[in-house]
Amino acid sequence: MNRILEIPPEKLSPEQSTVFDQLTAGRGRILGPYKIWIHSPTIASGMERIGTFLNKFSSLSKREVEIGILVIAQHWQGDYVRQAHIREGKAAGLSQEIIDAILAGKDPKLADAHERAVHRFAAALVSGAKLSDAEFAEIEQALGREGIAEVLVLLGYYTSVALAMKVHEVPIPQK
Repeated sequence: MNRILEIPPEKLSPEQSTVFDQLTAGRGRILGPYKIWIHSPTIASGMERIGTFLNKFSSLSKREVEIGILVIAQHWQGDYVRQAHIREGKAAGLSQEIIDAILAGKDPKLADAHERAVHRFAAALVSGAKLSDAEFAEIEQALGREGIAEVLVLLGYYTSVALAMKVHEVPIPQK
């Protein structure tokens, strides 16, 4: 059962109304997680800024963003996010073999050093592994401190998305 409690526009508080207007101006509609977060307008507004940054202005490529999201979706067993980002990953140029490996928790044998670093970092973090100084240095060499910060926030943001959609039992949209 879908547990999202949508607030009709006429029942939004002034703060919620402001966020609603921001969200619909930028996207034309309110996406699923924002229907959950708008109950706390400051959270919804902050998450929108982070989400927009990650998807439009990050130093990470679209493929790297999708690699991180798929790692998180699999970790949290977030079916909604997993299905949406299998499609997005393919659109970004990830092969079915790479997607399958990520979802199986295996090394996807990425050719690009930056993509490998994103995957390695994300996979280590969700597994609870503590990176050695040498491993951290290799990831830092590939991603830089900016990339490390962005991967961390990407994982946190999509953890929130995956958990929000899972807890609220949002049905997986049909293609």
